[in-house]
Amino acid sequence: MSKTLAIFLVICSTFFWGSNFNVGKYVVGEMSPLIATALRFSLASLVIIIITIIKEKNFFQMLKENIIIYILLGFIGVAGFNSFFLIGLKHSSAINCALIMSTNPLLTNIFAKYILKKEIFTFQKIGMIISFVGVLLILTQGSLDTLLKLKFSAGDWIIIIGNICWALYGVLCLRYLKNSSALATTASTMFFGTLVLIILAFFEGNVSQVFQQNISIYSAIAYMGICGAVLAYLFWNTGVAKLGAGTTSLFFNFVPVFTVLISILLGHPVLMIQILGGAIILLGVLTSSNFIRIPLKTKRST
Repeated sequence: MSKTLAIFLVICSTFFWGSNFNVGKYVVGEMSPLIATALRFSLASLVIIIITIIKEKNFFQMLKENIIIYILLGFIGVAGFNSFFLIGLKHSSAINCALIMSTNPLLTNIFAKYILKKEIFTFQKIGMIISFVGVLLILTQGSLDTLLKLKFSAGDWIIIIGNICWALYGVLCLRYLKNSSALATTASTMFFGTLVLIILAFFEGNVSQVFQQNISIYSAIAYMGICGAVLAYLFWNTGVAKLGAGTTSLFFNFVPVFTVLISILLGHPVLMIQILGGAIILLGVLTSSNFIRIPLKTKRST
């Protein structure tokens, strides 16, 4: 697979996750966020497991060799990330949540440096800073007053834990998995993570609401399960395998960009500062990926 195709797939992942905010907002208005998440990943796990068994002849051998790390990654990257994110969002503002998650590329690169012994190049640092500025512009709409008035709550710390889970997911995939394809990794980690989410949903109670929704809610959950989980995780894991955890994580900054673009298509007004922020994020990602070369005396990323 070419680097360009891997980047395209990762961008598709961020589009699906960005659209999940719009679709998910509608779903959680009708049912519990934790139950909706468990239902979403139950569907996703069923689909991806069937596909993997059909496509991967050595799937059960991969499962045998990596079952412990699959369970750990499922707990961290599927159940952990999604649970902490939803719980934290209940007690935090959307701006605080997005700002915290925008630090994911930095956090991932730090973990990659100490766990994978991977150097963070100067052009990558510059790209991360540029992208972060773009995220700030979008979320604060260019208002310094909005940034200064941010207050951090207990929910923010929970989201930080979720952010750590997502950063570790990509890094640990590269560190511990042996002879595992992106498809097998996605299927296995999603399956084990879903088991945890189902248990948490039952503990929350009121599971009967799963059977009390209209067709539009089920359709939205199906989209979130197939596109926002199966394809998003699969494309993301493909990017991690080809580009590395640090470089792939930089594309996570496109999530708020796609959320805003979809909101525009749904009739919400757009501000020039949001367009500018999106352009700056794109510039930062291209810089960090070394697509835009900057005149620095540094080793090229492999």
